[in-house]
This record gives sequence, C-alpha cells and structure tokens, in this order.
Amino acid sequence: MTDTILTHCEDRILKITINRPDKKNALTLAMYDQMTAAVEAAQNDSEVRVVTITGTGDAFSSGNDLADFLSHPPTPGDSPAARFLHTIAGAEKPLIAAVNGLAIGIGTTLLLHCDLAYAAVSAKFQLPFVNLALVPEAGSSLLLPQVAGHKKAAELLMLGEMFDPETAREAGLINGVCADVALEQTVMEVSRRLAAKPPEALRLTKALLKDHSGDAGERINKELGHFAHRLESPEAHEAMQAFMEKRLPDFSKFS
Repeated sequence: MTDTILTHCEDRILKITINRPDKKNALTLAMYDQMTAAVEAAQNDSEVRVVTITGTGDAFSSGNDLADFLSHPPTPGDSPAARFLHTIAGAEKPLIAAVNGLAIGIGTTLLLHCDLAYAAVSAKFQLPFVNLALVPEAGSSLLLPQVAGHKKAAELLMLGEMFDPETAREAGLINGVCADVALEQTVMEVSRRLAAKPPEALRLTKALLKDHSGDAGERINKELGHFAHRLESPEAHEAMQAFMEKRLPDFSKFS
C-alpha cells in the first residue's frame, strides 16, 4: 500500500483511510486498486469482522481525480473504478463509512454500498454529474431512488447542488450525524458492536438484506431455510447457552 491509502486493523476492525488531503482525497486509479485489494483481503481474513472507510483532513473524498480519469476513462468492464465498486457492492462483511468532510461524486455514491454510514456535522455532499455533462455512477440511479424516493433522488442527481448531513440522513445515505470530534468514536463503537456479533449470522443477514429477488412468499421460505440451518449452528448453540447461563455470548472463536 502507498501512503495515499492507509490501512489499520484493531479489535477485528479494518480501517481504510483515504489519505490525500492536499487534493481533498480525490481518487486516482491506483488508489482504487489499493482500496479494492484491502476490501478483498478483509473478506478472506478471519481476523477481520468489519471494514470502515474514512478520509483525512477536511474531506472524505472530493471524487475522482479528473486528470487521471480523463487520461484513463472508466469502463463497464475491468477498470480500477469498476472493480472497486463491484467489490464493495459484493462485500460479505459489514462495511461502515465515516464521512469526515467533503463528499463529492463517488464520495457520496459509495455510501449506497455501505451497510451503515455516519457523517460529521461539518460534512458536505454533492452529486454533480449532470453539472459536468455526465450521468450518475456507482449504481446511484437505481439505488438512490430506492432509499430516497424518485423525487428526492431526482432533486439530488438532476440539480446537482451541495447538501448537508441532515439532508443526507433524510435521503437514506447516512444513519446519523455526529459532532466532528465524536465521529471516529461513534463509528468505532458501532463497529465494535458488530464485530462482537456471530459472524456467519451477520453475513447471512447482510446477504438477505441485499437480495432483492423474489416476492414476500419466496423470501419467507428462504429465511426459514436459513433459520432452520442456523438453529443447529455452533454460533446459535453458544448464544442459547449464554442466555441460559445468564452471561454474554462469546463469538470470538467463530469466523
């Protein structure tokens, strides 16, 4: 890893930090590759339960480095940006964003692929694609209307104006707004709570939440199939034994 993308693992939480503050954490193709590698490695590392993404300085990410992208435009196929987006969209472990400042373009749309996201009160968001004569990316034309409704998504994507954290929360892009000094602590506390959960049950729950196929009847049957299997799992045995013994369950030995 170069110093534009920092990684640190603590308490089974992998923290990915975008570290290019002099450029407001604008993303280059190499940075996409580095983040993809970090997220992929976390999926295969039993010591990692949760992945967080944040930025340094006063920006989460100001979006793509335009000079880099004009020289190497992204494509639907095997481009660094596409690989990163497909990787976070398909990540099995919980992914949490800590939006510490400016979040422009991909800095906002990647939040649609995070399971949880929190923003500092000073954060600012923008989806400026139309203003640049471009179109939405990262699946945002599909995902944003699902969480915000068509009219709100149209407002944010078609007008392309800056908006504040409370608007982002109301649109379903983030879960909560924190004081600037409390953001890191808030995200770490949530991450530690998730890291203490039974990992396989958590991964299956995330998979069910992201699976939009079938109708309600089909989903009931799919859930029941998982439910029956989970009743026989070591994780469930530990949870039930802990309940009967009036103690906290310990899922640290599971992966």
